[in-house]
Amino acid sequence: MTYSTKAAPSLRDAILRSGLRDDMTISFHHHLREGDRVLNAVLGECSAAGLKNLTVNASAIMGCHRPILDFVRDGTVGSIECNFMHAQVGQAISRGILEREVIFRSHGGRPAAMDRGESHIDVAFIAASAADTAGNCNGKEGKAAFGSIGYAMPDAAHARHVIVVTDQLFEYPLIDASISEESVDTVVVIDSIGDPERIMSGTTRVTRDPIGLLIAEQAAKAISASGLLRDGFTFQTGAGGTSLAVAQYLGELMRAKGITGRFASGGITGLLVQLLREGLFEVLLDVQCFDREAVQSIAEDGRHGEISATRYASPAAKSAVVDQLDVVILGATEIDTDFNVNVHTDSNGVIMGGSGGHSDTAAGAKLSIIVAPLMRARLPLIVDRVGTISTPGEDIDLLVTQYGLACHPGRAELARKLKGAGLPVVPIQDLKAKAESITGVPVRSVHKGRPVARVISRDGALLDTIAMIDN
Repeated sequence: MTYSTKAAPSLRDAILRSGLRDDMTISFHHHLREGDRVLNAVLGECSAAGLKNLTVNASAIMGCHRPILDFVRDGTVGSIECNFMHAQVGQAISRGILEREVIFRSHGGRPAAMDRGESHIDVAFIAASAADTAGNCNGKEGKAAFGSIGYAMPDAAHARHVIVVTDQLFEYPLIDASISEESVDTVVVIDSIGDPERIMSGTTRVTRDPIGLLIAEQAAKAISASGLLRDGFTFQTGAGGTSLAVAQYLGELMRAKGITGRFASGGITGLLVQLLREGLFEVLLDVQCFDREAVQSIAEDGRHGEISATRYASPAAKSAVVDQLDVVILGATEIDTDFNVNVHTDSNGVIMGGSGGHSDTAAGAKLSIIVAPLMRARLPLIVDRVGTISTPGEDIDLLVTQYGLACHPGRAELARKLKGAGLPVVPIQDLKAKAESITGVPVRSVHKGRPVARVISRDGALLDTIAMIDN
């Protein structure tokens, strides 16, 4: 097939050309986040074509993908695999709308499963803001530019048939191709792949909450006290407001100490772009852009590099960025006294998230820090056993709350350094008792329904199961 024959006149035609049939697997990426329109459009065409029992393998199921539930109901979708699931979809899954169990992986575990042959993709649908007629494409140019297309790169490498879906066609050749024509079978132009203004959400803004700022300041002091904050420092922060505030405080410490970090990685925000421009970091390694400033930066600044999900975090790769991290800042829905962390389900056991890169970075970084308030909505953060294990406690080094810091029992040297710096380090059991003295001991629901989801570790083993809720 030559590039001139790759162009399909419609999305329906592109699907028919792919040979997609009942019971096959289709894949998507989520770089447009809440602005994505491709997944819903494809499923609509699949439903109209009468296709049944498809497996949707997506790097994330966002709130904008709520129509996937309609396609579950009409039988178009029979299985879902993802790294994250928004509560708007997760609530229905937790109530048993899907007969088969959802498979949750991490951002690194997903490409690793492809490499190991545990996950097979028949047809990959790759939303691209810029593409040419041969399928060279990226997310950096065009009217719907969203930045890095890193989560789609493994799909392009492994899928039997690759369809690039774009809303802006460029003249061949598109020079800056994140995904090359050699991997692409079909190109189709639609009216809109999505709204790039909806890439940013409330979780990608620095918190203004005084408690969150206090926690962030303490976390930054802990990083400094650990001895890891030095020239060549490597860093990643999650997209939560408190996590981003840690980066802000860290920047202040780096300025004061005259420290230049080597790189910051992961999902990139405008705050990290500012630290790059200021010279506090030499390089950004970007698997996903979280706001418009990051999108502009990756398109214009040669120091802001795009990376695939495989290079970012796959344990099946020969090396990965996460293994080069000094420090990662992460959040938690809940954490238990063994330092296991839950980011999949809420206190009622309802699916509302997923690991993303949480477990990947925690496993790779020299210092993995959980930042979270000790109570939320009068519920304690620390429990005897988390409802769902998303990240094993052995990979968590430090918990930072507004009432003190708790080190993993196996990190005695870290605890010594933090105490030496005057930080309030206490046993995690003391923090649990403090929270319960304020909130009382909550009565936890015990769910005995059938499993509705399986959480797979980044290495491919079963980490936990999530049960159907009974209300």
